[in-house]
Amino acid sequence: MHHGRVDAVATLKGLHSPAEYQDLAHDPETGDEVLRALADSPYSFVWTALAANPNTPRDVLARLCGQRSGIWNDNQLLLLIALHPHADRAVLLEVLDQLRAKLAKRESRPYAAVLAMADRVEIDPAEIWDLGRTPGASARMRRGLRRRIADRSARGS
Repeated sequence: MHHGRVDAVATLKGLHSPAEYQDLAHDPETGDEVLRALADSPYSFVWTALAANPNTPRDVLARLCGQRSGIWNDNQLLLLIALHPHADRAVLLEVLDQLRAKLAKRESRPYAAVLAMADRVEIDPAEIWDLGRTPGASARMRRGLRRRIADRSARGS
């Protein structure tokens, strides 16, 4: 048996179609080294599958934060990372930075990801509320933030 990286390379060399990459990225049985190798895929749908896979390790999520492929795909990717069970404070702070930059440029409306971040106890409510002050924040997003932050306070988290 080979060590992790050799197995990952051999596994990826055996794939013949983009759909096979996506299936492997989505499969909860895929090993960490293969998931790490898949993060280098040129396919945005593979990145999304990785972010949706509950077993994707934290370091892969951190790498995915910087991937870009278009406004809708980028927002979806950030949302999935914000919801991911292995996203720790460091990963979530990277997501927060990405969201802040998107809102400041008014290049997109990543409101679902912003609201998902408001539910994460790893992030202080003040850090989330700061997103509501950016130029790209809508009144509706701010209302959603207020509601989610109030719900967190009521739950004591």
